[in-house]
Amino acid sequence: MAYDHDEIRKRQLRRRQEARAKRQRQARQRRKMLLGLAAGAVILGLCLLVVALVRHAGSSPGPDPDSTVQPSDPTQPTQPQTVISLSFGGDVNVTDQLVSAGKSGDGYDFTQMFMDLAPLFAGSDCGVVNFEGNLCGGPYGTTGTRAPQELAQALKSAGVDLVQMANSCALNNGLLGLSQTLDGLRTAGLEPVGAFSSQEEARKYKGFTLRSIQGVKVAFVAFTKGMDDLGLPTGSEDQINLLYTDYTSTYQDVDEEGIREVLSAVALEKPDITIALVHWGSKYNNQISASQTQIAELMLDNGVDAIVGTHSHYLQKIDYDAEKDTLVAWSLGDLVGDAERAGTEYSAVLQLEITKDNRTGEAAISGYTCTPIYTQQTESGLRVLRIEPAIAAYEANALDKVDQQTYAAMVSALDKIRSKEGLEGA
Repeated sequence: MAYDHDEIRKRQLRRRQEARAKRQRQARQRRKMLLGLAAGAVILGLCLLVVALVRHAGSSPGPDPDSTVQPSDPTQPTQPQTVISLSFGGDVNVTDQLVSAGKSGDGYDFTQMFMDLAPLFAGSDCGVVNFEGNLCGGPYGTTGTRAPQELAQALKSAGVDLVQMANSCALNNGLLGLSQTLDGLRTAGLEPVGAFSSQEEARKYKGFTLRSIQGVKVAFVAFTKGMDDLGLPTGSEDQINLLYTDYTSTYQDVDEEGIREVLSAVALEKPDITIALVHWGSKYNNQISASQTQIAELMLDNGVDAIVGTHSHYLQKIDYDAEKDTLVAWSLGDLVGDAERAGTEYSAVLQLEITKDNRTGEAAISGYTCTPIYTQQTESGLRVLRIEPAIAAYEANALDKVDQQTYAAMVSALDKIRSKEGLEGA
């Protein structure tokens, strides 16, 4: 499909303007309603006062000169509920083919690769992905998983806000490469989660990131099983949040103390919702290990509301407990990669709905949806497409439809996605 970047931005701007106008109209209507209620209350009060004066004429001591009228609290929300949406993508898996797909003249431009995902990420209140790469200069590609800065800029243009950096590629270029990557992400307007440039920065952030989204306080934490058998040097142990104490070998000894320490620091901030981004499991394997189950139970028992997994490169099941308002997405697979291994070419973007009751202050996951996506390989590179609109465009014989082979692959992928537990309605 062909996409006009400027047109997409214009559409996004129009949607924001329309949403702002709608909020302003609603605010005016609320003000009018409140003014009407206030006027009615004043008239009623005056009538009651007149009746009281008539009844007690001559015997009433009159109004208490020390009495005061309590003003209304302007900080109280005007709506009974606040609803926000969070969008999550899987691995941005930096490979030679992905880098080549962004080559444009003498530079790089990955904008078109993610353009069809803009309605998902930019259309939500916060977009989150896992970045399996480094932004520390060339040579770019699989060796060192180094990517051009333009890749981060394209993610931001598509509506991504937060980037998980506690993952297996974090130390591929050493602590200096990690620090440069975090700087590159922030330069692009993205906020890294789970990894820190120094011990001082780790202590400052206490291992997590806190965001206020339309008045809903959301804490994001991120952990990784390890860094491809690389160890953190002495004196830098807190720079990446870890799931295991044996993170350079067998991944069996869950670091319960370390996980609890971070989650305890989160709890002190009293967030409305806590989201854990976890890089776990085995590559190209759909099995969920006993230690993953142990970690999930530990996190859910210590205040985490939703767990979003990555690393396997395969889309796995989603467990949603409506009674407890908790969700575990075991793996979202690849948001984008080289798409050469079967099962990595399709995935889903998870969208969580969070509802906060402004009267009680309680917030919870109130629902979720999954949008199936597919990485198409073309002569000009890679692009990630929402499967259902692309299928509909093909069947309507749209001018910019995908080819017949891609259409057939998408139909098959959609069936596979819907066969997974928790994604039946995708």
